[in-house]
Amino acid sequence: MKIYKQIIGAGLITLGSLGSTAQTAAKEVNTQEQGWFSINSTVRLTDKFAIVADVHVRRNDFLASDGFYFARLGASYWITKNLVATAGYAHMWVAPSKKSWEHFANEHRVYQQLQLNSGLGKVSMMQRFRNEQRWQEKIAEDQFTGKYKFTNRLRYLLSFTVPVFKNPQLPKVVVADELAIQFGKEIIYNTFDQNRIFLGVRQQVCKPLAFDFGYMQVYQQKASGYQYDKNHTLRLFLYYTPDLRAKKQG
Repeated sequence: MKIYKQIIGAGLITLGSLGSTAQTAAKEVNTQEQGWFSINSTVRLTDKFAIVADVHVRRNDFLASDGFYFARLGASYWITKNLVATAGYAHMWVAPSKKSWEHFANEHRVYQQLQLNSGLGKVSMMQRFRNEQRWQEKIAEDQFTGKYKFTNRLRYLLSFTVPVFKNPQLPKVVVADELAIQFGKEIIYNTFDQNRIFLGVRQQVCKPLAFDFGYMQVYQQKASGYQYDKNHTLRLFLYYTPDLRAKKQG
């Protein structure tokens, strides 16, 4: 648990320094609405191994315009019953920053993560620490430059799933927060990358299929240090978790 305490401490220090990152300009906050949809799959192969994959679509102006398209693939290993290590590769296609532009920027990403599942009474708690190496393509005046910006990003997610009904078939409340900080030669004013707060419900449709639906606020600092995006996001995530392990003979 030491590593989690270190990440939380680093995040608090980063958040405390936000007001001093840009000394020469007034803070600017751009508010917008988004829709975020994804399918997340964990295919359990053995007691120790699984294949994980997810695809995401995020739209700006709620649904009117492109935000990004994202695909991720990896492999998971169960260190213990409640502690899982995962590593893999992801690719993102980021929509142009100006409506008159046409070219999507590519982002290549390698990631490693640890996920710890535990409980507080009837409340389920999930902690996830993720380390990402990102190569973000640079586009200038709607033209590919052939250059990439490299950054390393650390993310810490804390999520609670709270049963509010005695009937386990009824929805549960989900409250989650994820902090992301980043490092690199080109990261000068925005070591703090973003914070995501989610409040919604989780519904188990059947044994391998569930979804959560609710509101997420994504607060992200731009490279300038004084500009921020505050995204009010309607989020729908589907979870498909088939179990292909051979059943033990009684």
